Parts: sequence; structure tokens; C-alpha cells
Amino acid sequence: MTEHGLGLRFTVAIDGFDLGNWSKCEGLNVEYDIHEYKEGGQNGFVHRLPGRAKYQNIKLTRPIDDSSTIVAGWVASIQGVAARMTARVAVLDSAGELVTFWNLIDVYPVKWSGPSLDVTSSTVAMESLELAHNGFLGPR
Repeated sequence: MTEHGLGLRFTVAIDGFDLGNWSKCEGLNVEYDIHEYKEGGQNGFVHRLPGRAKYQNIKLTRPIDDSSTIVAGWVASIQGVAARMTARVAVLDSAGELVTFWNLIDVYPVKWSGPSLDVTSSTVAMESLELAHNGFLGPR
């Protein structure tokens, strides 16, 4: 029987560099522009043709842990580098086995946010990483 993926178990790696486990991932979607074409003589409907694909940035969030300095160091190390990478977001089952994954092409970090530290607050210190990309890589 196939195990269902758990939304709370996923990892992220970029070009094989493990960015660890994250607690939230937003933006795994694609939206296509629609062009409407009103053909003369055809009054029953309007042709709706697909246009450009638009990909939302991927936003990852998690509580800080021992790998947080690795992520911050990785972001700092590629500052000013125009190279784009391939990322993998992998969903795991309860035993830690791979259920499914998404490969993203032409990935680069657009924002990293460290925690807001406040001794008067009892909230968990969080970090976030936002990645831009140019689409999904099909199966190989």
C-alpha cells in the first residue's frame, strides 16, 4: 500500500546541497495567462488560448536549528553570483521514505530572514528563505 505524504515532513536541497528540514513551504504552483480571441463569425464562444506561465516564489519557513547557520552561509556565499541552480522539495512519509518531489529550475535566493530575537517574548525563533524559479523540471 502506498503511504501518504505528510505535510510536516519535507526536505529541501539545491544542487545537492542539503538545506535541511523545513516546517512550511508555500508557492508550489503555476498559473497561465489566458488570451481571449474573438473570432469573427463565431458568436457562440470566445477562444481561450494559453499564454505565458507564471511561477510564484517558493517561501520556506522553519524554527531555527543547528543548520540555520549553514543556510545563512550558503545564501551569503552565492551573493553576486549569477548562476542559477536546481532545487528539490521532497515530501517524506512517516518512516522518512520519499513519497514525491518537485524539481525547480533556475533557482536563486531572493530573500533570507533570520529570527526576530526578543527576550520578552516566548515565541519560537523562526527563519525564512524565499526562492525564485523559472518552473518545474519534468520527470527524467
